[in-house]
Amino acid sequence: MKTGKDYLTSLRDGRKVYVHGARVDDVTIAPGLREPAEEIARGYDRFFDPAPGAYHPMFEVPRSAEDLRARIKMVFEADFTAFNSAACLALLGARGALRAADPVYVERIERFVARCRAEDVRIAEVISDAKGDRSLPPSRQADPDAYLRVVERRSDGVVVNGAKLHITAAPFVHELVVMPTKRMKAGDEDYTIAFSIPANAPGISMVTVTHAPRGDDVRHFPVSRRYAIPQAMVVFDHVFVPDDAIFLNGEIELSAAIAHSLGLWERLSGLAQMAEHADMLTGLAHLISEANGVSRAPHVADIIAHMAMYATITRANLEASLTQAEITEDGMAKPNELYVNAGKYYAASEYVLMVRHLHDVAGASVVTSPTMADLDNPDIGPFVEKYMKGAQGFESAHRMALFHAIRDLTADVLAGWHLGSNISAGGGLMAQRLVTRNQYDMQAADRLGWSAAGLAPGADG
Repeated sequence: MKTGKDYLTSLRDGRKVYVHGARVDDVTIAPGLREPAEEIARGYDRFFDPAPGAYHPMFEVPRSAEDLRARIKMVFEADFTAFNSAACLALLGARGALRAADPVYVERIERFVARCRAEDVRIAEVISDAKGDRSLPPSRQADPDAYLRVVERRSDGVVVNGAKLHITAAPFVHELVVMPTKRMKAGDEDYTIAFSIPANAPGISMVTVTHAPRGDDVRHFPVSRRYAIPQAMVVFDHVFVPDDAIFLNGEIELSAAIAHSLGLWERLSGLAQMAEHADMLTGLAHLISEANGVSRAPHVADIIAHMAMYATITRANLEASLTQAEITEDGMAKPNELYVNAGKYYAASEYVLMVRHLHDVAGASVVTSPTMADLDNPDIGPFVEKYMKGAQGFESAHRMALFHAIRDLTADVLAGWHLGSNISAGGGLMAQRLVTRNQYDMQAADRLGWSAAGLAPGADG
């Protein structure tokens, strides 16, 4: 296993990363990137085990509901790249379908996962294409590179062109796991490609955006200073992919199997994060209501009760998805699709209302509170201390810290990232509605409907 120092050294490999239009030579020291790189390094150290054969639990294949629950606990204790390891589980989860097409794909996947364990690498899920005109399929786009595609086939591999968008933590990983973004159709064979590739492979560039804190005083950004997770557009400009790294190559009928498998694991990660987030929003609402002296006001208590209901229902879906886990033919436990998709849809679609509730309880100081540096200033600090003090037990520094946490989390750059990612993670809301509809036991519901009407099932006129 790697130490944090080993990890940081491994990132100095010539990878092409751009931030705000400028090439970054070393992602471990660049502004806006240094902090997340160091957070991942601390994650390496937290799980480091020098014993021969030891590997990070993010690469453990779950075999039961208890294993799935342990995995959720682990990813919150590890660094944020642990969520990306779901790509390995998605590939392993698609083995049944891939084995029927070509057993060599399964052999390559299993070797890749074994290498991830042995070399303690971090990976990125590289899925969403640029897509161009979304009313057209990949093969009919005006620009054929709107979806990543094979542009050349060689005896030892393929050459690909295209770009993948919204790639979480791309500048900080060792391997990019590329998969089709959706079900492909006849004519889209060159777009039906899945593979792994080193992040520093020739022809790969990463155009990175970040919601890292602005300015040097991180007290003003108590949440994003710890959870600034850069995203990147990953550009593939005539990138060679060797045969041994290819997991799918032209079999359009299998594109949906991989996309569906990944969607399930991505939505589980999203649901787990939103369950944690829901409790955090509720806690902030309760604390700031106490700091403001309004916690006993009936309308405020009602709002916080509503938020607690949201948090409870979100976590209940997460728990149901784990408790009702399904076991694949390969012996891997996977979360229950009905509860993952219904829970992810509910949590994402109601999130904006919860933020509105929090702002309603907290008040305008969420966006107008003086900074902590103002509190430190010998000239103006005494006034800030005097007028920002809250109810008994909440000194100015405490109340201001709560305001800055709420703003950073729900009314600043990180807030916009959460709003967008909650909707888009694991596919848009419509995808979760469709899967929920397909997984729901409609026949059982119909039987209850017939019974309520006093009719035998299937009765006509």
